Amino acid sequence: MNIKYRSIYCGDVKEKEIGKEVRVAGWVENIRDHGGVIFVDIRDEHGLLQVVSNDDSIFNGLTKESAVTIKGTIRKRNEDDYNDKIATGTVELLVDELTVLGKSLNELPFQIQSSTSVSEDIRLKYRYLDLRNPKVHDNIVLRSKILKFLREKMDKLGFTEVQTPIITASSPEGARDFIIPSRHFKGKFYALPQAPQIFKELLMVSGFDKYYQIAPCFRDEDTRADRTLEFYQLDFEMAFVDEEDVYKVGEDIFYDLFTSFSDKKVSSKPFRRIPYKEAMLKYGTDKPDLRNPLQIIDLSEVFSNSNFKPFRGAIVRAIKVDDLASKPNSWFNELVEYAKKIGMPGIGYITVMDDMSFKGPIDKFLTPEDRENLISKAGLKKDSVLFFIADFNELVAAKFAGMIRTELGKRLNLIDKNCYEFCIINDFPMFELDEKTGKYEFCHNPFSEPHGGIKDYNDKKIEDILAYQYDFVCNGNEMASGAVRNTDLECLMKGFSVVGYTEKEVEERFKSLFTAFKYGVPPHAGMAPGIDRIIMLLQDEPNLREVQAFPISASGQDLMMGCPSELTEQQLREVHIKIR
Repeated sequence: MNIKYRSIYCGDVKEKEIGKEVRVAGWVENIRDHGGVIFVDIRDEHGLLQVVSNDDSIFNGLTKESAVTIKGTIRKRNEDDYNDKIATGTVELLVDELTVLGKSLNELPFQIQSSTSVSEDIRLKYRYLDLRNPKVHDNIVLRSKILKFLREKMDKLGFTEVQTPIITASSPEGARDFIIPSRHFKGKFYALPQAPQIFKELLMVSGFDKYYQIAPCFRDEDTRADRTLEFYQLDFEMAFVDEEDVYKVGEDIFYDLFTSFSDKKVSSKPFRRIPYKEAMLKYGTDKPDLRNPLQIIDLSEVFSNSNFKPFRGAIVRAIKVDDLASKPNSWFNELVEYAKKIGMPGIGYITVMDDMSFKGPIDKFLTPEDRENLISKAGLKKDSVLFFIADFNELVAAKFAGMIRTELGKRLNLIDKNCYEFCIINDFPMFELDEKTGKYEFCHNPFSEPHGGIKDYNDKKIEDILAYQYDFVCNGNEMASGAVRNTDLECLMKGFSVVGYTEKEVEERFKSLFTAFKYGVPPHAGMAPGIDRIIMLLQDEPNLREVQAFPISASGQDLMMGCPSELTEQQLREVHIKIR
């Protein structure tokens, strides 16, 4: 069959096509009437092409965002009309025939090219239109490329891809489960997995040496910028290894991924290791942004018997900033207001004068010995400013100090935005005390191995037990979490008993794991880099929703599909549910 018009993508039309008859298809992005000459911009996934006609009737009734196909001849534009902003800017298509394949309403919910500037709820309601915006579209294309890269990387590292179930049993792993009522088993429920934790450990018992999958995870928690109800992670586990083996694989994945998809500088391997306790002291968080050079200093000892009552016997942290004394009072007042905004009563500070004397409201409470200690411990010099953060709760003091450190880094432009600074936070406490309930909870992962195994429970205070747990952190974001798994059943049971589970409850909740571990379990460890956070960071996006094709809104609703939604009485009866 003789085909007169050759099909070609809009973005692929170049000067070599001049004089050729082609057919393109796409969406109408713009319509311009220049007094008898009509110009229309046609967009497909590959780019933008200008089409032109002197015949008004060809474009009669055409609306923006309609799907069309156009036949015509490629010609060169007048030199004065070149558009260097698009790849096809030196050519245009002279129209012979236009067919509307799918007409769009004339009134659009928003202009496609500026969709990212409108309300997020409107964008998500009409997500299929939002995704036509090249900026939004490119995030999803990049996601596809990253997933392809990761699969190829894991294959080269010798990992086997295994899909684990989406419908499973409820498991107390730290977050709320999404539960599914059973139709056949009245009063019983399935759950969506928070992570493939149990299954990947069972795969190690099954004899798989290295497992991975791009795993969907579900948690019925409040959403925030870096967390949604549904997210994906590169889940992997390795048998007969220790944490250093996992570190090396994680470093290899992150370094190669970030150097492949970004021109920014990436931390060299091996990444810096920082124990949890050190991270909380120096940075006030277990996910520090190492691009910020400021560090937190512990001055509690200096003020243990201070005349300044708010500091006496408190946890006192401080941040020194050199060459800051010249800032106007308004600058310091703004920082005080920020401190109040995050829940602090304010923030105290002292300024070091030319003669090394101090200036500030706290100075009158200091003894000469206090001043000498501060100069020595904080490394103060002329024009330094020392900011104080104090609280009688160590975690609260650390949190506020970390937030002030971050704010100072931003206000003083100390953060290098052209690099990715990775580190590994390890040696997490096995347990943390809930101040409200007075009960211990797992700090990280309940299936992690304590440093001393069962011996730790006999020899140490609960709060002093450390675990082989680790997070990969980049630029203040937790990028991956993992652990060496606890394969000692007695030790596992002991850990769950600390947080209030009876032996019977543990065996019922984790029957498969506790049974499987009786049949020759190998030592194993793994981790799970967050896919959405990786793309969010690479694209410098403000939240995970920008890198997911059809995300849930910040309020936890699917505004496009209209869920959560009500069920019919018949549906509820089938699963034995009554709405109270």
